[in-house]
Parts: sequence; structure tokens; C-alpha cells
Amino acid sequence: MAKTKPGRKDLDSYTIRGTNKVVRPGDCVLMRPSESDKPPYVARVEKIEADHRNNVKVRVRWYYRPEESAGGRRQFHGAKELFLSDHYDVQSAHTIEGKCVVHTFKNYTKLENVGAEDYFYRFEYKAATGGFTPDGVAVYCKCEMPYNPDDLMVQCEGCKDWFHPSCMGMTIEDAKKLDRFLCSDCSPNEHANRSLNHFPVSPSIETKVEPKRRKR
Repeated sequence: MAKTKPGRKDLDSYTIRGTNKVVRPGDCVLMRPSESDKPPYVARVEKIEADHRNNVKVRVRWYYRPEESAGGRRQFHGAKELFLSDHYDVQSAHTIEGKCVVHTFKNYTKLENVGAEDYFYRFEYKAATGGFTPDGVAVYCKCEMPYNPDDLMVQCEGCKDWFHPSCMGMTIEDAKKLDRFLCSDCSPNEHANRSLNHFPVSPSIETKVEPKRRKR
């Protein structure tokens, strides 16, 4: 943890202006973007401190959205996906607009309902180099793409791989009616996929005062 400078004191918490929401170190927050038409920045609060005039500052670790990264947004990136970066900053606490929760990918896929405040990350991002950790993840389907939790997938009873309905020549409506599915490699005939009621639907995930994020 960074040392507190002379004349400043560490705070255990900060109440977001105009609300009763309390932010503590370790919480994830939404911060006012530099441009009003942009979505809020997302950051993890590492430290809260006040100076002798009681101006409150927060040391944060930024999360990047896919479109803010060097590679941009890809097909497999979820709508609520973020990257935990190695980019730290100090910002006025007054730029905090609200709180949110950034889940691990595994925990996010277990949510029964995804709220506006729910996000997830599965990669750490090096802002200076554009590199990712891990640099590879499991891929699925004939398209060999990583799992996007926003997309419905069906599991083959034969090979146990997961497939996008569109990659298998089905509509999502068709896929939702399946009770049993065999991919083209495992199916002895085209009647092997029976339309009934239910089926597994996704892979199990085991495996400032506008703040301006400074480029490095």
C-alpha cells in the first residue's frame, strides 16, 4: 500500500456525495467520465485519504472496457466485461458517482439475474504494452471462440463440446426447444437432435474533478 504523505490522513470510508452509499478500500466504483456521452469509468478503490483541508482523494486501480484496450472489442467479449489493468491513479472522491460489483468470470456466470451494477473480468491488462494475462483461454464451437456469457450455447451429448446455435444452422428459438443435441461430428443422422423441453445452456466455468486516465 502507498504511504500516506505528510499532512494527509487515511480514511476508512467515504460517503458518496448526495447519497447514503459508503465506499471502503477494496470496493469497486463508477467514476464520472471526462466526456458526458461516455459510460462511467470503473475502478477499484485502493486507498482513501484526506488532506488538512479535508479534501478527500482516492487511489484507484482502473478497469478498462474492451474498446479502451489496444485490441478493441472482440466478438467474444461480454457486454459487461472489463479488464483489470495495472494502471493506478489518484482522483478526487467527488468524481465517484456510484458503486458496482466486478465479479470473477466464474461467479458472474452463476448469477441468476445480472443487474446494472454487475460486471465481470477474466483478464488482467497491461496498459503500457497492451498485453493480457492469461494470454489464452478455452475456446468452443466450430468457430473456436472463447465463451461469451451473453450468448446462448448448447452442449453436444457426444463430445461434450459447446456450440452456438447459429454455427450449427439453428435459430435461438430452435435451440431453446432442444432436449438432446448431437453435433454434426457426433450425429449419425440429422434426426438425432430431439425437440423437447430443456438442455444445458452454457459452459461450466471451471477452468475528475473529471478523472482523466493518463496514458503511459
